[in-house]
Amino acid sequence: MSRARTRILCLGLTLWACASPRRLPAAEGKAREPGQAVSVAAAANLIYALEALDGRFTELHPRVAVTTSTGASGNLVAQIRNGAPYDVFLSADRDFAERLVRGGQAKAETLRVFGIGRLALWTTRPGLDLGAVDRAVLDPAVRRIALANPETAPYGLAARQALEKLGLWDTVQPRLVRGENVSQAAEFVETGNADAGFVALSLLMSPKLRDRGRWIEVPAGLYLPLSQVAVLTTRGAANPAARDYIGFLGSQDAGSILEAFGYRLPR
Repeated sequence: MSRARTRILCLGLTLWACASPRRLPAAEGKAREPGQAVSVAAAANLIYALEALDGRFTELHPRVAVTTSTGASGNLVAQIRNGAPYDVFLSADRDFAERLVRGGQAKAETLRVFGIGRLALWTTRPGLDLGAVDRAVLDPAVRRIALANPETAPYGLAARQALEKLGLWDTVQPRLVRGENVSQAAEFVETGNADAGFVALSLLMSPKLRDRGRWIEVPAGLYLPLSQVAVLTTRGAANPAARDYIGFLGSQDAGSILEAFGYRLPR
């Protein structure tokens, strides 16, 4: 199994230009007409699933170039508000997408839930007890626990909600290591800088991490639903290719990919 390091993108509140976008080529042998491009800002939990989603989208729309940047949902909202030229915003919860709608930076009629995320507690330490979340975080061998920043990253907020419901939030404070987003929290665990961490299950379902360590799913009743929400920005609303991308996320093809990465599909 490859131990490729989880990619983390630079996410200053206004310095959107420092992100590292990925551009997917058109299908071989098919020309792309000028101007057919979609720029996507996506929550970090989608970083691996997007490779498959965008790949399938470009197979269906070979004349469209897709550029994707990932980060914490809250940081991406700040970038869009400060003029980052994204057409599509994929948030890890509904609230951040609705903030853009309320602020006039996104179109309410295009908002859709396309998946439900799942939270997991992950470790690469062989001896840790993963029989239950509370036992795992209270294990004396767990000296550092990684999670994403609860203020800007929905998966970090979900981890905090779970620990609060278990009555452990105050207890574990001295051992918490906060990542800027859920990808960085996963990297802390992968590199051994944290003994365990609360991460998106979708990251652990990726080929890069599927065979690394062990994990336990955090019971869904311990945190508010992690609704994966897509919305067109005001810039993207005038882009037909961006509308095609939003529509694709609700397709059977996209649903099959999302389920393979551990997401539940909305009813």
